[in-house]
Amino acid sequence: MFKKFEKLVLNGIQSSAQRKFILISTLIAFIISVLMISPTEIVKAKMLPGKNNDTFNIYVKLPTGSSIQQTKEVTDCVSSYVIQEKEVLDTEVFLGMGSPLDFAGLIKGSQFKNSENVAEIVLNITKKHEREEPSYMMVQRLRPLIQGNCEKLYPNTHISFVEPPAGPPTLSAIVAEIYGDNAPGIRKLAARVEDVFKHTNGLVDIDIMQDDMYDTFEIIVNSTKIAKSGLNVKQLNNILYLAFEGMDISVKNSDKYSDQIPLFLRLSDESKRFSKKDLDSVKSKLTSLKLMNKKGMMVPVTELVTVIPKKSNPMIMSKDLHQMTNVLAETDMVSQVYPLLDARNTIINTFSDEYKVEKTGLFNLMLTDKKTDKVYKLIWDGEMKVTMDTFRDLGGAFIAALILIFLLMVIYYKSYTLSGIILLGSFLSIVGVIFGHWIMDIFTTDTFFLTATSLIGFIALIGISSRNSLLLIDFTKSLMSEKGMHKAEAIAYASATRAKPIFLTAVAIMLASTLLASDAVFGGLGVALIFGTIAAVVASLIVVPVLLYMSDLEDHFHFHEKKAVSVEDPV
Repeated sequence: MFKKFEKLVLNGIQSSAQRKFILISTLIAFIISVLMISPTEIVKAKMLPGKNNDTFNIYVKLPTGSSIQQTKEVTDCVSSYVIQEKEVLDTEVFLGMGSPLDFAGLIKGSQFKNSENVAEIVLNITKKHEREEPSYMMVQRLRPLIQGNCEKLYPNTHISFVEPPAGPPTLSAIVAEIYGDNAPGIRKLAARVEDVFKHTNGLVDIDIMQDDMYDTFEIIVNSTKIAKSGLNVKQLNNILYLAFEGMDISVKNSDKYSDQIPLFLRLSDESKRFSKKDLDSVKSKLTSLKLMNKKGMMVPVTELVTVIPKKSNPMIMSKDLHQMTNVLAETDMVSQVYPLLDARNTIINTFSDEYKVEKTGLFNLMLTDKKTDKVYKLIWDGEMKVTMDTFRDLGGAFIAALILIFLLMVIYYKSYTLSGIILLGSFLSIVGVIFGHWIMDIFTTDTFFLTATSLIGFIALIGISSRNSLLLIDFTKSLMSEKGMHKAEAIAYASATRAKPIFLTAVAIMLASTLLASDAVFGGLGVALIFGTIAAVVASLIVVPVLLYMSDLEDHFHFHEKKAVSVEDPV
């Protein structure tokens, strides 16, 4: 078998047509693999794929000022769909608060939820080995069903699904940070960015991280009328607290406890509920509240106060001492890179009616209001930033590995040509990595992304494929220097002889990597090692011999022909 392979390599490197065919085919394969990532997007990149978890959360957010009863109505609607799932073991609803902190909730600010318009639903599902549907596929299936039926109960209700992250937790998959010195301008720009996100394919759970603007009513006390009515401000405060909040009015002694038991009094939920959210309803409710003065006369509260409608005072968010707000969006089984690029292009093309849009950095934008000359910055954050940082760091590690290998080979061989051949043979493993992801994407139900772990596998392959080329070049050098074999015969014999250890090493790597290929997070690493190893073997035994033949090995290895020495003798 190896004799046939030796003859095949010998004929291939000696034939000018076959050498051109091998090199051109390699170049075409490399160009196609690059085009499969961009612009064709046949193989898509993502930080990490979806993780098959045993739990996930559902966040419910109603408009600011909504009652706990309205929030409960929405969570009941969500729960009615969730409990129908046979894979759901149990659920727990946290009304008006966040759930106990987990890894994702710590970053998403679950601990700050403390109002009647928010709730969290925690779901525990069966173990991943006991069900066929991954948790992220379940979320994808339930999201449109629940949002379509439960969000319409009250306008501007947001229901989002949060899964434990497969990697570093982020505020959201895509976060548009909008900075500026004008709060209304930031709010206006955030609303337009939110609208762009809503019309971008692949983006779901879109929300603006800011307080809603809503109508409030300020009660101004008329001290003069209170004094003339024979009342005092404390009585007025007490009746308002009793009506809407409740308060301790007395205590009760107990034989069982040493401390006195406070008696808490408030109106029933039906009595303190407003019929409408308008000024007339507030005045009507206050009219029903009366105070008795010292003469026994009942005085309506409306005679003592003035009710003024006004807008709410929203919280001002800041980051690094700069006023800002966040527009959040999750991705629906797609990479965050491509929807972000689509949204960014839409912003550049459509926001020019009100803003002067300038590009800053790689993806960020600076927008100047044409009317007010106010400057706003749009900076992308979230998983996209983690992706860019990770791919940048891994890219830097990859370049550093190539440079170190090249320098080491230059020191060892004292030849830039041979070092370049080893480097090229190592780099060609990227062809197998990309084609491997494309093949896996065909046979998997969901998209098989080129992930950060895939790049880790590719970096690891550089050392493995370099070893293959080293075996081949070192043995060729020995055959030429010690045995006096001519270049073509030495390369062919070395390729055939070293093919066996190269094949065995490759098979061992591929078999060990099959355990990783099925994992949700490390699947990219396994696929990169399997298919990258195949490409590295092909490059080492086919492409590298051609490049060696085209180089001046006689001068590099100080070749002297020796006719009396057999290749079977020890080197």
